[in-house]
Amino acid sequence: MKKASLPPAIFVMGPTASGKTALAIALAKHLPVELINVDSAQVYRQLNIGSAKPDAATLVAAPHRLIDVRDPLDAYSAADFLIDARREMEDIRSCGKIPLLVGGSMMYFKILLDGLSDMPEADREIRRDIEQHAAEFGWPSLYQE
Repeated sequence: MKKASLPPAIFVMGPTASGKTALAIALAKHLPVELINVDSAQVYRQLNIGSAKPDAATLVAAPHRLIDVRDPLDAYSAADFLIDARREMEDIRSCGKIPLLVGGSMMYFKILLDGLSDMPEADREIRRDIEQHAAEFGWPSLYQE
């Protein structure tokens, strides 16, 4: 996906436990914003440890879009995030508010700003063949090849 223009937004980014969520919530008390999660682990339900996911009380006080939207067994790519984040940003803007994107997945922020290179979709048949080869001959043989 090529770069597309984004609606005006606020980005709060940084490493885990640096105070991003607290800052976003403080901003939400003074600005007409809605929060969007930008953390690759927090999109998954039940992955609450190690990702500094806001607790239930925090999410009630300051809802975050794109938290707990996927099952841990489901794939979620940067391309998926780009589609979801753009949709959420447009929805927030259509309500007259400002999207406030908060998180630590820098690649997600980068693709929002720069887009993604046009690449073909993953080919499930090729992936199956590779995994089958690895199961039969081992991964080192694939690396050698």
